[in-house]
Amino acid sequence: MSLTLRQVRYFVATAEIGQISQAAIHLNISQSAVTTAIKELESMLGTLLFQRSAQGMSLTDAGRHFLNHAYVILRSVDDALSSPMPNACAKGVLNLAASYTVIGYFLPHHLQRLEQLHPAVQIKVHERERQAIEHGLLDGCFDMAVVLTANLTHPDIVSETLFNSERRLWVPSRHRLCEQPLVSLADIAHEPFILLTVDEAEESAMRYWRQARQQPDVRVRTSSVEAVRSMVANGSGVAILSDLVHRPWSLEGKRIETRTVSDGVPPMSVGLAWHRERELSPVMQVVRTYFNEAFLAPQSMAVRR
Repeated sequence: MSLTLRQVRYFVATAEIGQISQAAIHLNISQSAVTTAIKELESMLGTLLFQRSAQGMSLTDAGRHFLNHAYVILRSVDDALSSPMPNACAKGVLNLAASYTVIGYFLPHHLQRLEQLHPAVQIKVHERERQAIEHGLLDGCFDMAVVLTANLTHPDIVSETLFNSERRLWVPSRHRLCEQPLVSLADIAHEPFILLTVDEAEESAMRYWRQARQQPDVRVRTSSVEAVRSMVANGSGVAILSDLVHRPWSLEGKRIETRTVSDGVPPMSVGLAWHRERELSPVMQVVRTYFNEAFLAPQSMAVRR
């Protein structure tokens, strides 16, 4: 029996969601198809990938090990299908600014792809906060930026959103709110809250809390996503963060569940930005085209379907 992408996708969905029934709904297939795929994988690998219980499916040590490889497999397939062919014509240096979240959870993979596709383009990355990025774009220190576009404020900076990452509630496994498919901010207000502060996350969070006329019970403020992840997994509180930075397991190997918030919490938008009056240079156009083809083109194709 050979490994198939179907088996890998079904395994990843079950690992991230923690229940075969919910994974099947997410994949729009039958539960039996998910169960069969997992059993086939376990047979091929000669080990159990999940511990089954009344609460759902939890990964074994072998399952956590295989999950890392499964992510690599799916990413490689996506790259092969969506990446443009190499272009050796573009040459030059691009000064690219990026914020903390973008550098930590989004940009590295794409920098590697850009280097492979355009070997004569040198990209110099500068990590800055949003205000410094705006100043750098305006005075010409930076050519372009990859930022959280909703945070931009200056009218002379134009932005192009590549994708939206939903913000969801993070809770430890078996938390009482795990029983609810949708959770309101009123429900969350009764829980100890871990508030992320980096990349103006606190300001963004308080806007939607105020709009809902609710107030979080903030116990800890931190600029570290990993600190939030560990504290939530260990039961010290809950948090609302984007899918971009979510991982189903903490560094201690404890599971983190997510639930959709019903109050219209806005997504985190990631995109490109540059000075409105600046003509795009060839290297700027190369970077813009790469990201458009990787994100915007697939979205337009999906709409047409």
